[in-house]
Amino acid sequence: QVQLVESGGGLVQPGGSLRLSCAATGNIFVINAMGWYRQAPGKQRELVAATTSGGSTNYADSVKGRFTISRDNAKNTVYLQMNSLKPEDTAVYYCNADITSSWNLRDEFWGQGTQVTVSS
Repeated sequence: QVQLVESGGGLVQPGGSLRLSCAATGNIFVINAMGWYRQAPGKQRELVAATTSGGSTNYADSVKGRFTISRDNAKNTVYLQMNSLKPEDTAVYYCNADITSSWNLRDEFWGQGTQVTVSS
């Protein structure tokens, strides 16, 4: 079974930085794409950033220029570097991955979520 394990969330003051990590484990043949979503209280879950195995990236307009998504393919890990954090970035952040398993089955997986709180 494939599992996504997130880490790096926490409490930070406005203007501060955090780095989220998401490691995929299990019977993985290839990770086709990985990304980050977030969900704030009273709002729907939204895509924050995504990256493909080929290295292309995509960002929500609200975070472009402040957040950077990167990956370590050897470790099956994706990172989200968050700089210049704002209170409106407060949300639960979820890792997402499009993975083909060792059994040649392609599916989508979600991390457990990690809380990011930006407040003074």
